[in-house]
Amino acid sequence: MESMLQEEGSSSVTSSPLQFFSMMSLSPSIGSPYPWLRELKSEERGLYLIHLLLTCANHVAAGSLENANITLEQISQLASPDGDTMQRIAAYFTEALADRILKTWPGLHRALNSTRIVMVSEEILVQKLFFELFPFLKVAYILTNQAIIEAMEGEKMVHIIDLNAAEPAQWIALLQVLSARPEGTPHLRITGVHQQKEILDQMAHKLTEEAEKLDIPFQFNPVLSKLENLDFDKLRVKTGEALAISSIMQLHSLLALDDESGRRKSPLLSKHSNGIHLQKVLLMNQNTLGDFLKKDMVNSYSPSTDSASSSPVSSTTSMNAESFLNALWGLSPKVMVVTEQDSNHNGSTLMERLLEALYSYAALFDCLESTVSRTSLERIKVEKMLFGEEIKNIIACEGAERKERHEKLDKWLQRLDVSGFSNTPLSYYGMLQARRFLQSYGCEGYRMREENGSVVMCWQDRSLFSTTAWRPRK
Repeated sequence: MESMLQEEGSSSVTSSPLQFFSMMSLSPSIGSPYPWLRELKSEERGLYLIHLLLTCANHVAAGSLENANITLEQISQLASPDGDTMQRIAAYFTEALADRILKTWPGLHRALNSTRIVMVSEEILVQKLFFELFPFLKVAYILTNQAIIEAMEGEKMVHIIDLNAAEPAQWIALLQVLSARPEGTPHLRITGVHQQKEILDQMAHKLTEEAEKLDIPFQFNPVLSKLENLDFDKLRVKTGEALAISSIMQLHSLLALDDESGRRKSPLLSKHSNGIHLQKVLLMNQNTLGDFLKKDMVNSYSPSTDSASSSPVSSTTSMNAESFLNALWGLSPKVMVVTEQDSNHNGSTLMERLLEALYSYAALFDCLESTVSRTSLERIKVEKMLFGEEIKNIIACEGAERKERHEKLDKWLQRLDVSGFSNTPLSYYGMLQARRFLQSYGCEGYRMREENGSVVMCWQDRSLFSTTAWRPRK
């Protein structure tokens, strides 16, 4: 390493290799830098992986496939799905960028994915693992259930619509609370919406079994449907029943562009549109990817003027969501509780989304790094089958195909307000329960903060999920 630095004119054999990165050409004519790349320390390797990912994304956006291929080859020497946090993240972002390139040859892309089968059992497993390995869903369930219990006080006929009926634990906990209600148990009906029949069948079996055990009058109404194709008549909302709606990480999928907008190609980044000062970035030595992004990228990167994320909610991107929310408003629920990812992954350009996704998924991977062994099979499954697929959708897909359109809390506050809902503060007792649960979780990195009656769940100081409660305005 020292001889290499001296050959390149460095006066100090102790100079960091990071000072050398920006002078290195990605052209194969210079020769492969792979031997010394493998000698980098963890932090140096992480910074260089970020440099390569950003460089590769620029090549992909500009259609420079030969240079993108060279960069992907370099990344593959450093990235690893079982390495440290940055190595693992880079492995999945590399796969996403490669998939985006392959999509320019639809026949080749289809051929390589023609035999790919996602088993329902695997989908159930990975969702269960996310529930078990992270506290976010448990906190969302605590807050949602408490909001429903308070809104349904004294009601004898209660109907809950679950827009993502995948985890029975939420409603088992609610059944147990309702069984001890001083005024007696209500008649409870839960309508579960999901696109997998097997998952709905499991929900029906487990909830019916628990209700019988607790002697609660109960019905489960399964609705087999994708959210965007939901027939609201099948929800069977009846006069005289008190209605609650629970939506956990579902509404963002409705933000996909309509067919006409989806056919428009996203603007390509020009040679000068990347506002990240790589020379400055590579001289830095931050401790974590989050620090690195927060201190440099977020401050120095200016989104392009056509960015959807830099403008107010537009009718183009929110049309599907708007009509869906209007339909929910028409059901006149006593309360609707919404949990969403609190991240900005819906920018119009590839570079915007890549930067934001690097930031937020770094936090999620850090969660696992702090709580789960690197060799854990469960960890690998969550990273590959859940986070890896989300990253691929954010980076490789456009138009209606891009469903992972996560947005920040302020966008959802605006969108739901426009649709006729009033934000209802979550109760002190609900927040107290959630805080106590987080404190008992045994990991100091998980935090929650209250923002005007809403709850934002964080890893360290990085917000990741938000929960809000709503009531329709008359």
